[in-house]
Amino acid sequence: MNQLATPGLGSVMAGRRVAGTGQLLLAVAGFVLVIGWFGLTASNTYNQIVNDAEPRPAGWLGEAGGVSFMGAWVWAWVTSFQILRCVQEKEPTRLPPRLS
Repeated sequence: MNQLATPGLGSVMAGRRVAGTGQLLLAVAGFVLVIGWFGLTASNTYNQIVNDAEPRPAGWLGEAGGVSFMGAWVWAWVTSFQILRCVQEKEPTRLPPRLS
């Protein structure tokens, strides 16, 4: 799965449903915050141009969204390495026998 676009899907597919669901929820929350920041920024810009209104700060919303999505991505990354390590420990190495 594309971990950069949807952190958590790979974890869910690998059987880590709780971690994957948490990652997906955190990523969606981050996405919603970034979209909210974009909407507020667009609205502020429009009001400044049309109504000569004072700008309202909305940068915190974008930063919170970015941090949330990045947190979900890092969490998914850590879970992916945990899954790989678990699989490597369970599977014997398939090396050919050594010739003397």
